[in-house]
Amino acid sequence: MMSRLFVAILLLISVQGFAQYKNPVLSGFHPDPSVCRVDSDYYMACSSFQYAPGVPIFHSRDLVNWRQIGNALERPSQASLEGATSGSGIFAPTLRYHDGLYYMITTNVSEGGNFLVTASHPAGPWSEPVWLKQGGIDPSLFFENGRCYMVSNPDNTITLCEIDPKTGRQLTPSKALWRGTGGRYPEGPHLYKKDGYYYLLISEGGTELAHSLTIARSKNICGPYEANPANPILTQCSLKGQYKQIQGTGHGDFVQAVDGSWWLLCLGYRQLNESHHHLGRETFLAPVRWDKGQWPVVNDGNPLDTLMTARPYGYVAGSQPTTVTRRYDFDEERLGPEWIHIQNPDVSKYQLEDGRLRLVGSVLNLSDNKQPTFVGLRQEHPTFTMTTKILAFDSEPSDEAGLAVYQSHDGHAMVSLSNAQGIMRVQVSLQLKSLRLTRALHPIHRASDVWLRVASDGHLYKFYYSTDGKKFRQIDSFSCQLFSSETVGGFTGVVVGLYSFMGSNKHHSGGSFADFDYVEYEGK
Repeated sequence: MMSRLFVAILLLISVQGFAQYKNPVLSGFHPDPSVCRVDSDYYMACSSFQYAPGVPIFHSRDLVNWRQIGNALERPSQASLEGATSGSGIFAPTLRYHDGLYYMITTNVSEGGNFLVTASHPAGPWSEPVWLKQGGIDPSLFFENGRCYMVSNPDNTITLCEIDPKTGRQLTPSKALWRGTGGRYPEGPHLYKKDGYYYLLISEGGTELAHSLTIARSKNICGPYEANPANPILTQCSLKGQYKQIQGTGHGDFVQAVDGSWWLLCLGYRQLNESHHHLGRETFLAPVRWDKGQWPVVNDGNPLDTLMTARPYGYVAGSQPTTVTRRYDFDEERLGPEWIHIQNPDVSKYQLEDGRLRLVGSVLNLSDNKQPTFVGLRQEHPTFTMTTKILAFDSEPSDEAGLAVYQSHDGHAMVSLSNAQGIMRVQVSLQLKSLRLTRALHPIHRASDVWLRVASDGHLYKFYYSTDGKKFRQIDSFSCQLFSSETVGGFTGVVVGLYSFMGSNKHHSGGSFADFDYVEYEGK
């Protein structure tokens, strides 16, 4: 009896010690993760490109389950995004904590360059920008002995200077540290100090198939830096990784857990349609072995996989949800931090009242890339359904409102309620670079509410409508490949949301509007 109990205890310890978690730990369009730990709490920031509010901030207690608690850039005065696209706007951030203050440093490649903001709590509010002189992208901060150092990559060279983080004044000349191992686009630098060495972690190869993480070290923060003979320390572009669903791993940040173990959060993407990816670059987690005085080893030198056998401190096996259902009834005073707009929104066009969201139509549509009336959620799951109900549609001919699958202004599709010369109809439209088409026109009797739905199995986007909320009729579909980065370019992933377009100038003073009753998102 005692021997059986002993075996059972050993098995339990073994299972707990090698608990499995699923990658990605933050799915959908959440690239360029940067992480810091404060006591037993982990906080993470991701890049946001043309979307506002910018730089989402997340919290976790186990490095696997993350919850968004805010955004670092909530005001146009912090980040002007006029004209920003899926290839510009806010690039990779770094999140750090020092002496009671949180620092987020990033680049607005559309306007202004490198800057930092601060907050007493990562949920915000965050300060106005402190602008920085040293150029390049992907800036990072390192604090030591009362000094603040900044690294970035002007001229494809990882470069260091000392700054005053309160004023942004550069205190020392910029010094070149390392050009990497010869891969293109040496970027995403982070500095760490361990066992008397300064370690410099960077990305190389570009954020596609050849993406990788490399590392160098020095006894002096200013160098010279010696490259790890085992570089790259992470890549999927190898014999072991070439057939994995996860590709493009790179741009990572180390964090030491409460129990002293080391972990890496990095970006990658999942190929869901042959060699295409449309959910964007996501956040992945990997264990790190970092012995005293030695080079860090990520995932025992193996590429990452969607199922990982490791156990971060505090993680409970099976705690990751397999399905997600979220319903938004618009009963709050403001939208939650997960809702985003294309560029800085005209806030007057978004009105929460009486349990509904009113979107006032814009004369600029989703193809114009000029502040359209749109608010959406990142698509986080290959298989998902999003449903909404339009309660009211005050319109003139050529107006439309509905649901949009948006990758960029060059690649998106909509299922909408449209006013066609006074005749109401449901239609599906597609914008793919220079191709614009509208098809599947379904006249309806507009005496009742209309439900619209977008669903996907990871291969097709399917568009539906209903006049009773029970029976939904599919009216069209498009391949997910059309909205992938390989087809339309850019660094982002699909965002699915609500929009309102005013196609005619013949309106009363208030303009056209659509009232949305709720949004329900189901994903797995």
